[in-house]
Amino acid sequence: MIEQYVLGLQEVDETRAAVVGGKGAHLGELSRIEDIRVPAGFCVTTDAFRRIMAEAPSIDDRLDQLSRLNPDDREAIRTLSAEVRQTIEGIAIPDDLAAAITRALAQLGEHAAYAVRSSATAEDLPTASFAGQQDTYLNVVGPAAILQHVGRCWASLFTERAVTYRLRNGFDHRKVRMAVVVQQMVFPHAAGIVFTADPVTGNRKVATVDAGFGLGEALVSGLVNPDVYKVRDGEVVTKAIAAKKRAIHASPDGGTQVLPIDPQRQEQPALTDAQVVRLVRLGRRIEAHFGRPQDIEWCLVDDDFQIVQSRPITTLFPIPAAHDRENHVYLSVGHQQMMTDPMKPLGLSFWQLTAMAPMHEAGGRLFVDATRLLASPASRAGFLEMAGRSDPLTRDALETLLDRGDFVPTLPDGGPGGPPAGGASAPIETDPAIVAGLIERSQASIAALRRDIRTKTGPALFDFLLEAFQEHKRVLSDPLSMQAIMAGMEATWWLNDKLQEWLGEKNAADTLTLSAPGNVTSEMGLALLDVADAIRPHPEVVAFLQDVEDEGFLDELPKLAGGTEARDAIEAYLDRYGMRCVGEIDITRPRWSERPTTLVPLILDNIKLFEPGAAERRFEHGRQEAKKKEQDVLSRLRALPDGEQKADEVKRMIDRVRTFIGYREYPKYGIISRYFVYKQAVLEEAERLVQADVLSEKEDIYYLTFQELHDVVRTNQVDHQLIQRRKDAFRSYHALTTPRVLTSDGEVFTGAYRRDDVPAGALTGLPVSAGTVEGRARVILDVAQADLEAGDILVTPYTDPSWSPLFVAIAGLVTEVGGLMTHGAVIAREYGLPAVVGVEQATRLIRDGQRIRVHGTDGYVEILP
Repeated sequence: MIEQYVLGLQEVDETRAAVVGGKGAHLGELSRIEDIRVPAGFCVTTDAFRRIMAEAPSIDDRLDQLSRLNPDDREAIRTLSAEVRQTIEGIAIPDDLAAAITRALAQLGEHAAYAVRSSATAEDLPTASFAGQQDTYLNVVGPAAILQHVGRCWASLFTERAVTYRLRNGFDHRKVRMAVVVQQMVFPHAAGIVFTADPVTGNRKVATVDAGFGLGEALVSGLVNPDVYKVRDGEVVTKAIAAKKRAIHASPDGGTQVLPIDPQRQEQPALTDAQVVRLVRLGRRIEAHFGRPQDIEWCLVDDDFQIVQSRPITTLFPIPAAHDRENHVYLSVGHQQMMTDPMKPLGLSFWQLTAMAPMHEAGGRLFVDATRLLASPASRAGFLEMAGRSDPLTRDALETLLDRGDFVPTLPDGGPGGPPAGGASAPIETDPAIVAGLIERSQASIAALRRDIRTKTGPALFDFLLEAFQEHKRVLSDPLSMQAIMAGMEATWWLNDKLQEWLGEKNAADTLTLSAPGNVTSEMGLALLDVADAIRPHPEVVAFLQDVEDEGFLDELPKLAGGTEARDAIEAYLDRYGMRCVGEIDITRPRWSERPTTLVPLILDNIKLFEPGAAERRFEHGRQEAKKKEQDVLSRLRALPDGEQKADEVKRMIDRVRTFIGYREYPKYGIISRYFVYKQAVLEEAERLVQADVLSEKEDIYYLTFQELHDVVRTNQVDHQLIQRRKDAFRSYHALTTPRVLTSDGEVFTGAYRRDDVPAGALTGLPVSAGTVEGRARVILDVAQADLEAGDILVTPYTDPSWSPLFVAIAGLVTEVGGLMTHGAVIAREYGLPAVVGVEQATRLIRDGQRIRVHGTDGYVEILP
C-alpha cells in the first residue's frame, strides 16, 4: 500500500475519516455542499502520523502506562502525557514527508497565513465530539513554522485533557490517530457559532447563533460574551446583544493578539438580522447534508460567510421516529419503571413486544406517546392527575408544555377516556381470596410456559415466543388484576387525603401499610436476612464469601464446614428470586441466578448488621406499628362530629389497603419471571449460533432486535458490522440524560417543584414514606458496591425491586427518580423507612459520607454541616 502523506480538502469526504480525521473529513464534505464556502487547504494524513510514531519506539511503553491510569489520577496523567508530547515534538520530520507538505503549501501560496488544526480519528463523531480536546494554531506563516506546528498538532493528541477524555470514554490511545488540517487563514469582521438545534432546550426547530467581532477563538475560549440570536421559521425570534469589550485578531508577525474594541462599537450587533437569517439558512443546508443537528463555526468576510468547522451536537437527546409531520409528546417509560439507563436492542424489543401500549425508542430508552390523551379535554385532567400521583415533575413538565398553547392541539371530546383520577371507588370486594386467586393463575401460566418452551428450538422457538407474548399480555391485562392494583392505590390515596382533612395528619397511610401481607418484593428483602441466618453460624463459610469473585462459588461451598447448608439457603433464595436484577426490564441484564456473586455483599452486610431472627422480628414490629396506628387513628376519629361514620369508612379503607397493596408488586414479579424463561431459551439459541461460527459470542444477540435474531436463527447469517455499530451506539447512550417529557421537535421538559415550604438550601423531592431520619449518606450507583453501616441513608438514581434486599439495612432513602406508587416508595413504606424520591441530581449534590436529614413526611432533604 502506497502511503499518502497529503490530500487536498477537495479529495476527501466523510468516508476518509480514518485517513484525515473527523475534522478533515467534515471539512472535505462541507466543501462539496452547494453554496457553502470553505477556506482552501489540505490534510496531512494519519499515514504521516504513523510514520512519526514509528520513529520513536519508546512511546509504546508510555502508551501502555497511560492506558492503565485511572482517569482521576491527574498527576500521573500530567506527567506521562507531557513526556509523550515532548518525545513527539522532538522527532525530526523525515525529508520526504516534509517535502510533501511544502509542495502542497507551494500550490496554495507558501507565504500566505494558515490555520494549522488537529484532526483526530476519534473526533467529531456522531457519538463523541471530542470538541476542544486537541490544538489549533492560527495565523501561522512560512513553511518552517507550518512544519513545526504540524508537529505540535501531532503531539496534542496527548494533551492532558485529551488523554483524560479518552480514558473516561473508553477510547484506546493506540487506535486514535492524528491528522492535521492546514487551511488558508480567514481574517473575519465577525465570527461565531451556529447551532442548528437549540443546545439548551433541544428544540430542533430553533437555531441559535453566537456572534462576536474578530476571530471566533474569542467566543470559543470564553474571552467575551457573544451576541445571541434565536431563529425559528426564517425569523429572528429573540436576540441579546452583549457588550463585546475585546476581540482576537491576527498579529502582523504571526499568531494572534487580544485587542480592545472601540467603546462606541462594543454594543453594536456583530451581525444584522438579515445576515443571521442567511447564516441559519446555510446551517440548515449543512444539517440536511449530514442528517443531524450541527454545531458550525463560521467567519464573516466582506458580507460573505465562510464555514471553518461543522460537527454533530452530541448532547441532544435523539427523537423517537415518527412517520408523520404531526406534533407528538413523549413520556419516559424509564421514569415509570425505575430504570433510566439505556437498554440494549434485544431488551427494548422484548419490552415493546410485551408492553400494553405502543412504545417508541430513542437513545436506548423507551417512550409512550401521550399526545392524544393530552389533546382531549375529557382525558387530559385524569391523565395529568395520574401523572402527578406517579411523578409530580412529569405533571409539571406536561403543564408547562400545555400552558404554552402552541404545541398540543385540542381535539373534540369523545376520544379515549383517561385513567381514573383516584377516589374511593370500590369495583371489587375487599377479599384476600381475590389476590390469592390472581397469584395462583399467574404461577400456573408461568409453569405452563416453562413446560411448553422446553421442546422449542430454531425458528419454531420464535413462533412460540410470539404466542407466549400474547399470553403474557393477557395475564397483564386481566381486568381483575388491574382492579386489585387500583384498589390498593386508590385506598392509599383516599386514606392520605381524608386523614389529612379530618385529623391534619400527612401521609398517614405510610404507617398503616407497614408489613402489609403478600408483597413479594418486601418478602425478598426479608428472605435474604434468613439466608444470612443460615450462613452466620459458619465462620469458615463467612470467611470464604469475603473473597468470592468467581460465579461458580456455590459449587465450592460444600467443601467447607457448614457449606452445604449455606449453598442450599442461597439456592433456595435464587429459585424464588434469582430472575431479578438491577435494571430488570432489560432482558439482557445479568440475573442473580446468572451472577450470584451480586448477592454476596448484601448477605455479608446482613450477617454484620443483624442478629438471628431479624426478618421475623422486623415484619412483626411493622405489623404491630400499623395496628397501633390504626387504633390511634380510629379513636381520634370517633371523637369528631360524625366520628363513628368516619371511623367505619377509614376502617374499611385500612382493611382494603392491607388486602390489596401488597399485590401491587406481583405483576412485575410475574413479568420478570417470564423474562427469565424467554432469556434462557434465546441464550440456548445463541450458544448454537456460536458453535456454528455464526456469532463471535453469545451476548452479541443482545444487539439485535427480536425479529433480527429470528432472521439470524433462520438463515444462519449475521451482519457483524450492524452489531458493532449497535455496541458503539449503546456505549454512547450512557452519556445522555433521559428526559421525563420529550417533544417531536426535540424539546426537553424537566418539570419543577413549585413549593415555598422548603427551607433554603434544602433539596426538594416527593414525600413517599413518612418520618424524619438523620444519618450518613451512602451514594451508591451499583448494588454490588454497597458497603453499609447501621443508620446509613441510601442515595441512588433509582431503585427497582432488585434493590429491596438493601432496604432492610438502611435508615432512609433518597432517589432521583420515583413516584408515590413506584416500587422503592412501596417498599420504603412497608419497611417504615423515611423516603424522599424525585430529588433532581441527588447523587451529584449529595457527597458520599455527608450527613443528611431526610424529611419523608414533607418531601425534602437537608445537607448537614
